[in-house]
Amino acid sequence: MKFHRRLKPFQAISFDLDDTLYNNEPVMQATYEKMCRYFSQVLSQFNNHHYDHHFWSTFRNQALKIQPDLQHDVGQLRLQSYYLGLKSLGFSEDKSLVMANEALNYFVEQRSDFSVPDEVHQLLSALKKRWPLLAISNGNVDTKAIELDGYFSHIYHAGNNGLKQKPSRDMFNTACQQLSLQPKQLLHVGDCGRNDVYGAVKSGCQAVWLSCYQVGKPLSVLPTIELSNICELQGLL
Repeated sequence: MKFHRRLKPFQAISFDLDDTLYNNEPVMQATYEKMCRYFSQVLSQFNNHHYDHHFWSTFRNQALKIQPDLQHDVGQLRLQSYYLGLKSLGFSEDKSLVMANEALNYFVEQRSDFSVPDEVHQLLSALKKRWPLLAISNGNVDTKAIELDGYFSHIYHAGNNGLKQKPSRDMFNTACQQLSLQPKQLLHVGDCGRNDVYGAVKSGCQAVWLSCYQVGKPLSVLPTIELSNICELQGLL
């Protein structure tokens, strides 16, 4: 645990999910491969396409052009991308929407099909005894499926109730308001130098940067604390 700023008294801890409480990269790689197989089976009559990222990216861009605010809701953006792609193959609007929802449900199911390390469960259980814990995520993992929902008093996903993605202040401000906290009383833990550290600091919160997965954007502002392993948070107890 390395301190870059003086840690001030805090009353709650919020956590990013992906690549903070678990390594999300292999999960997503496996999920993308499953989705390619899924669409190859569902759309077997259209054998002239390979349903990978390159196929769907065109429709993702179309969806964002039609509804720019979808950038803040990864689930709805994926749904609209599937919908537009399926329509382009000749399915009716109603059929495309049904198929898109089925595909999105399968995606969330597969991207939530993993086990969080035991040491993370032990850490959250110990921290919960002392502070309220929250989840603040730009993603759409099913926290119930991965057995994390019971640790958090509140769970915020970007896109829900119109909340914008980090580094926007939206989720940080909402968390502080719902817990009746001043921003400086919230300690946020995350892997991304922009979304988590910059987002938290910009919102007036304190930030803990977890650097071990090396997938987030680099730091532009210093966090309060830097960790090489999430379990170093035991040192706060």
